[in-house]
Amino acid sequence: MRRYAKPIVVADDLALLHGATTGIVALPHHLDWSGSADYDLDSPGRIVDLYRTVLIEATKPADLHAFLDRATLTRLWPSLWLPPELRRAWETRFPELPQTGPRTAAA
Repeated sequence: MRRYAKPIVVADDLALLHGATTGIVALPHHLDWSGSADYDLDSPGRIVDLYRTVLIEATKPADLHAFLDRATLTRLWPSLWLPPELRRAWETRFPELPQTGPRTAAA
């Protein structure tokens, strides 16, 4: 039996990531249908939630480009919980992201 697998979406280029870094960001319904799609980027916990949500739920590179910021992604990368296949795809495409070492291989 084959399980449903969500496609993995990776940014075209980290330089294209120009999302907000402060204030309140409301994600569109296709990225966050939880009912609490407003993220206060000045709150450390909520910015991590937004990045994890966008990385996992993106349906096209434009979603990533609109809501993620390169410097913030690089800073948060080691602490983001992500599905192993998604993390590997990003780290393979962008070796400049901080590698997560054994945690990635074991996940």
